Parts: sequence; structure tokens; C-alpha cells
Amino acid sequence: MPYATPKAGLPGQMDLHTGRATFTEAYAVIPHGVMRDIVTSYLPHWRDTRLWVIARPLSGFAETFSQYVVEVQPGGGSERPEPNAEAEGVIFVVSGQLTLTLEGKAHLLEEGGYAFLPPGCVWSLVNKSTAPASFHWVRKRYETVEGISPPEAFVTNENEVDIRWMPGTNDTWGTTRFVEPDDLRHDMHVNIVTLEPGAVIPFEETHVMEHGLYVLEGKAVYRLNRDWVEVEAGDFMWLRAFCPQACYAGPQRFRYLLYKDVNRHAKLPF
Repeated sequence: MPYATPKAGLPGQMDLHTGRATFTEAYAVIPHGVMRDIVTSYLPHWRDTRLWVIARPLSGFAETFSQYVVEVQPGGGSERPEPNAEAEGVIFVVSGQLTLTLEGKAHLLEEGGYAFLPPGCVWSLVNKSTAPASFHWVRKRYETVEGISPPEAFVTNENEVDIRWMPGTNDTWGTTRFVEPDDLRHDMHVNIVTLEPGAVIPFEETHVMEHGLYVLEGKAVYRLNRDWVEVEAGDFMWLRAFCPQACYAGPQRFRYLLYKDVNRHAKLPF
């Protein structure tokens, strides 16, 4: 199945400037049209690799995670990818092939490939193919809990995980869940939400979890705080805690990669 990826390049000089990029006190929208060559970045110990940073911890915005869209050229990658031993991560491949070596074992990740990387695990990622590859990399500082061990690493593909349809929706709104919601070892979920054509999220969700939503496929009208915003494949939405949200899916299947923080006490300022 096709997944959206940044098209890079630069717009033509005669293109209209008017766009959909928005940053408010409650949410941000980074449309695919602004993910261009000029805003890419590079990382230490990664070769032949560039990335778009689409989320990062930001003072005043209460954000718990970072998210990159990473593009790796043939032969590129890293043997020292994660500099923070306290960080956990999720990798989700959206184009090409990558070889993930995890605790000494090699895994071929193709489109739809998903890997959970617990804090302190030993891993590397290399593009051994002849074509570029792209993946999402979601990172969060793991919150340890006394008496609960961190979760183990695992590798899968979204095609191997069934969609769990919401009750009463006639299988039109569902979630591909890569870990069980009540597994308290996990303090973040990175799932895929699917809405079939015309399906809706029929109420304004207002909750403590903050979100990163990258649209993999389709288009929709999304409620963000007080606004209805049109979004499509390749767009990214960034919602702080308690930002109201709802959705009307468009004329084709609408899918997005969803981050949320879960299963931990609220931090108290004393």
C-alpha cells in the first residue's frame, strides 16, 4: 500500500505563497508542501541521511516526544543511531527497505515495517538496497516505574496486525495497535488509525494525551480546537494535551500514524 513521503525539492518561483501551515497555542499543522530540501537536517553518526524534524519538545507546548521523517540513501545509515540511553523509539518504514540489526539479529524492514526500540537496547540501521528508503522515527524519554520492567524490543509489519474496529462503527473506524493498551510497561503508543470513506470520529475527543498525527493516506476535515482544518496525505498535525479533536474522512480511505503518551501519572510541580 502507498504511504506518503516528503517530496522535497523547492516550489517554482511562480507558485502561490498561500498555504495551510498553522501554529497555535493548541495545535500545529505542518502541510506536506513545506517539507522541502531547505528545511532538512542531518544527525551525528548518520551517513548519507537527512531528515525532516516535525516534532520536538518545545517549552510552553508540553510536548513529550520528537518525531522525524528520515531519508536514507543506498549505503547510508548508522551504527550509532541513538545518543540517549534513556530514550525509547519506534521506527515505521514508509518507502524502500532498511536492515535493522537489533541486539545482534538482523531484520529486513520493508514498507509497513515497524520496530519498537526500548531504552538502552543496541541497534543499528542501514540501507543495503539500491534505492532510497524513508522511515518515521518517534523518540521519547522512557518513564521508569518501580517494580515494572521496561518492555522488550519487537519487530513486525502493519500487514501482520489486524485493525481493531471501534464498536458500533460497522468496521469503518479502527486502530492498528502494536501493543496492548493495558500493558503498563509501555508509556507511549504509536498506532495507525484507519477511517473508511465517509467515516467520522463523531465527538470532540478532549483528553490528557498529546498527539502527533502524520497522514499516511487520503484526506479529511479535522477538528482542531475551535477550527475545522483540511488535511491530506503527507501532512502532520501536532496536538497538545486537551486539544479538542474530531474528524470527517474524505472520499477515500484516510489513515494516519498516531503518537500518544499513556499509562503514567501526571507530573506534579513539587
